[in-house]
Amino acid sequence: MTMMVAVDDAQKLSFKRPIADGDTVIVYERHDCMRAVTVSPGSELQNRFGVFKHSDWVGKPFGSKVFSSKGGFVFLLAPTPQLWTLVLSHRTQILYLPDISFVVSYLEIVPGCVVLESGTGSGSLSTSLARAVAPSGHLFTFDFHEQRASSARADFQRNGLTSLITVTVRDIQGEGFPKEHEGSVDAVFLDLPQPWLAIPSASRCLKPDAVLCSFSPCIEQVQRTCETLRSSFTDIRTFEVLVRSYEIKEHCFAKSVSEEDGSPVGPPPQKRKQSTLPANKSEKTESNFSVMAKPCNTARGHTGYLTFARLTVLSN
Repeated sequence: MTMMVAVDDAQKLSFKRPIADGDTVIVYERHDCMRAVTVSPGSELQNRFGVFKHSDWVGKPFGSKVFSSKGGFVFLLAPTPQLWTLVLSHRTQILYLPDISFVVSYLEIVPGCVVLESGTGSGSLSTSLARAVAPSGHLFTFDFHEQRASSARADFQRNGLTSLITVTVRDIQGEGFPKEHEGSVDAVFLDLPQPWLAIPSASRCLKPDAVLCSFSPCIEQVQRTCETLRSSFTDIRTFEVLVRSYEIKEHCFAKSVSEEDGSPVGPPPQKRKQSTLPANKSEKTESNFSVMAKPCNTARGHTGYLTFARLTVLSN
């Protein structure tokens, strides 16, 4: 008999525990086929590998390989920010791991930081920011769209992040950040059509020498943003993160060997010619395996430009 145990939000942040009722798990079928599933009593997952009962998952550690009644299997992975980015619902264009890791590193975000973000969008970056500031920091994220904000709240609650993230409906371009954040923020991230409108408010919220980042898909947006940043920021830099992935797989090729002397005959020519070997000499084919690496045919190209700037410290 399997015991169903509910897990509170604080415990959901740790994956060094058994899977429990109410948990979100990433069901891994293959590298390009994953889905987020909430574990619930009496539920089943059906796919091409068979039927998987949720009750069989409870009590197993994250990363477990589970089997269906017909012998197929899947892996139950923890909903880390990296995997969540691959399975979340795309309500807007999202940031992926190369941009996200660059942002978290360059903004100097560590546990305990207070971060402002606008807009929330699909919550891809928000999830990584929250994990970076845990357990004592906090992310305040803003979106002008009520439905997107509501959907993001539901996702954050599903992943046990509600104690780390506050979602607010607010037009940051028009209203700026709330005054209660002035002078208390370690980093600001802007993903807005007109980020230059939010820069004056962001500069009032940042602590001295803190860093701001603006994400823009067009270079014209970057140019205008940089013009506005010069009034109160220094060390202004813009980056485009491009990643080239490689496909690694085992390749089989054959070589011909003379049975008489065991010496390799070599690869066949491009044009097939009639064999000139004597009748008493026969060939046999040996298969060799080698690991091949080549660039993937579909590489992710331009996503956007990341502009960073550090708030100027005014000397007395």
